[in-house]
Amino acid sequence: MKMYVLAILKSGTNTTADKAVIETAFKGHMANMGHLTKEGKLIIAGPMGKNDKQYRGIFIFNVPTIKEAQKLVATDPAIQAKLLDVELYP
Repeated sequence: MKMYVLAILKSGTNTTADKAVIETAFKGHMANMGHLTKEGKLIIAGPMGKNDKQYRGIFIFNVPTIKEAQKLVATDPAIQAKLLDVELYP
């Protein structure tokens, strides 16, 4: 059976109100998603509605292990800036 990794993106610990920081990070976030999609690593991405768990969106990665998915999310500028955090599930 083919394996995938589910990533749940949630609000990170960086609560800056600096619009330039936020805009730059999320512009990079979108570009990174495009790059991962072209590589065939990201097969689904989308936002979530407001909720009490601070969940912001999901990714489904076309990789078999959490370790591989960790390497992919580490390339995301919004995660690097701690504007987003991630939970990974096999």
